[in-house]
Amino acid sequence: MSENSLLIKLEGINQKYKALQEQLSDPALVQDMKKYVALNKEYAEIEPVVEAGAAYKNAVKELEVAKEMLQTEKDEELKEFAKEEIDSLEEQIELMEQQIKILLIPVDPEDSKNAIVEIRAGTGGDEASIFAGDLFRMYSRFAEKNRWKVEMTDFSEGTSGGFKEVIFKVTGKEVYGIMKYESGVHRVQRVPQTETQGRVHTSAASVAVLPEADEFDIELHEKDIRKDTFCSSGPGGQSVNTTYSAIRLTHIPSGLVVQCQDEKSQLKNYDKALAELRTRLYNLEHEKYLNEIASKRKTMVSTGDRSAKVRTYNYPQSRVTDHRINYTMHNLQVFMDGEIQEVIDQLQIAENTERLKHDSSGTE
Repeated sequence: MSENSLLIKLEGINQKYKALQEQLSDPALVQDMKKYVALNKEYAEIEPVVEAGAAYKNAVKELEVAKEMLQTEKDEELKEFAKEEIDSLEEQIELMEQQIKILLIPVDPEDSKNAIVEIRAGTGGDEASIFAGDLFRMYSRFAEKNRWKVEMTDFSEGTSGGFKEVIFKVTGKEVYGIMKYESGVHRVQRVPQTETQGRVHTSAASVAVLPEADEFDIELHEKDIRKDTFCSSGPGGQSVNTTYSAIRLTHIPSGLVVQCQDEKSQLKNYDKALAELRTRLYNLEHEKYLNEIASKRKTMVSTGDRSAKVRTYNYPQSRVTDHRINYTMHNLQVFMDGEIQEVIDQLQIAENTERLKHDSSGTE
């Protein structure tokens, strides 16, 4: 993208930004809350581009002034100053252009949402359940480091620890935009606790990260939902409480079933289950969107196919390998303690590089 065309594009975005400002200042807009939320979100997404564009435009003007000084100035000292200024500004402008190009990549509209995360034990029996528990702990620690809130919705414990399945909601800033890279099959290679011969086994757990639907995304009708209650179960199958506080919701038109048993209050469990049901219905459409992206270009983000092997955790060698970008680290214990941002950063860089290539080729 040339300097001139980039300035033209930025001017167009600036005009759109001003138009959004005018729309948001209209008092009548608050009567249409859905439209207000959408416009406010679009405004917040454009703002960093506008700010970066203003700095870029100033740098381009300063470069023009420095070049003119170099051509017209007779004082050698001032000419030398102009040369240094040109070198510095050209370097700055190049960096600014790269930053703006990344900012101009269309934002995934789901990135700012909270996330519903499902971890399910796969092949490997009890060891797979233990590994699913390890992944849950890893994500809980990662959430804690990001000051996100984790709320468990539903779980089924493994016979030797961990979980056969665990579903939880993560609330915070840009959660889905970061956590979406975790979707896929995670493999672990280690000596299981039950192994007497000391042999390394391979087990697996699948992770699915879904963007949480908000109340404006999906409209649910009470007549379409069947509600059942049951007693919550705790460790070892013991009853957490003797009242029927756990909730199971069935969406009759789609056949989707969700349940929540985390809270002692039936009402709180119902609210959580309803939010998850809304998310699952929303994600039926979201998967079509992901598959559409995948059909246009290869992407680092998991598509609707959640069977893709994304990462291997090798305990004997203290090695973590992300297969999507062939990225390996030798600090497995630290990684399992929630220090996963490094690999997510690398995935984001790889995806942005890929998307920049795709966008510049004009094949969108």
